[in-house]
Amino acid sequence: MSDAASCSPAPARLKAFRLFLDGAKFLLLLTALAWLLGRGSEMLGYNWQWYQAPRHLAQFQDGRFIPGPLLGGLLVTLRITGQGLVLAPCLGLAAALLLLSDSPVGRFLARSYVELIRNTPLLIQLFFAAFVMAPLLDLEAETAAVLSLSLFEGAYAAEIIRAGITSIDRGQWEAAESFGLTTWQAYRHVILPQALRRVLPPLAGQAVSLVKDSALVSTIAIHDLTMEGQIIVSRTFLAFEIWFAVAGLYLAVTFLLSFLVNRLDKRLRLV
Repeated sequence: MSDAASCSPAPARLKAFRLFLDGAKFLLLLTALAWLLGRGSEMLGYNWQWYQAPRHLAQFQDGRFIPGPLLGGLLVTLRITGQGLVLAPCLGLAAALLLLSDSPVGRFLARSYVELIRNTPLLIQLFFAAFVMAPLLDLEAETAAVLSLSLFEGAYAAEIIRAGITSIDRGQWEAAESFGLTTWQAYRHVILPQALRRVLPPLAGQAVSLVKDSALVSTIAIHDLTMEGQIIVSRTFLAFEIWFAVAGLYLAVTFLLSFLVNRLDKRLRLV
């Protein structure tokens, strides 16, 4: 097909029609959700009070910005997930390299870590870290939560990174060896830069999971976003308004994280 044919008005009209169709489907879905929400609240006899929700996020008094409990909880959530986002990939990379190493002991330890963490509930791991390990090691509850979340997500990241490394063509290893590079130098300069580009999208998915899984830290009395939401609901009975606001804040964080990772992925592909 010639270039002139590919730029003809017919494909442009087809593309516009598809955009219109997708937009119509999206609006139809929103309308259905709004109807279900309205119908459900009508059947429950729920009295919506959205005007009371913003003050729990933040408010201005006498020209001063006063953060609300939800914003304070959001900052705790961001602090915990931020530390987890740094620590989890490091644990995952170390475990992946041990899984691919020639050391039987290293492979056994890494496999034991991955299987133990992946096959037990995160909630149990949090309780163990907070109520068993933290008193023994004199750790604060938040530190125990960060370690527990990082170990959990790091186990999944280990398998993702291992798969990315094994997907690199054998010729890349042979080329590195022909230049006299050691195994570590080959990993650093040849293998890992290529593998990390391939595993960035699934690692982004794990990062989003980390943000959502961080809601479980409220079970060990950490005042994160979820815990603050629970406290407000118990005091005000604004169940739906507060929980929808909490969900919206989690959605905003994960959407921003996905956007940044997509930008980074596109930039790495251009290098």
